[in-house]
Amino acid sequence: MSSVYHINKGINKPIEFHGLKAQYIGYLAGVLIGLLILYAILYISGLNAYLCLALIGGTGTALVMTIFRLSHKYGQYGLLKKGARRGLPIYLKFRTRKIFIHLQQQGHDQH
Repeated sequence: MSSVYHINKGINKPIEFHGLKAQYIGYLAGVLIGLLILYAILYISGLNAYLCLALIGGTGTALVMTIFRLSHKYGQYGLLKKGARRGLPIYLKFRTRKIFIHLQQQGHDQH
C-alpha cells in the first residue's frame, strides 16, 4: 500500500505540498528532523518511552500547526517580507548635508 504524493507546480507558481507553500516545506522538514533527534536524546537519556512520545507528540503538533498557520497567513514571501521589515530603521538621522551634496554632484557628473 504505497501512497503517491503529487507536488503541484505550474509555471511561475510556488511549490505546494498539502497546502504548504515554498519555504514552509523546508521549515516543516527541519522541525520533523529536530523532533526525531530530540526523541532520540530523550529516549537514550533514560526517559520513559511513553513520556517521550507524549512530549514529542505535543510539541510536534504545536509546531506543525504553527507552520501551517504561517503558510496560510503570509503565503510564499510574506514571512520573509515581515522579517525584512523588522530590519528597517524607524528613521534616519543625518548631522550634515554633506552626503546629499555628494550625491547631487555625482548625478551631474553622470549626465
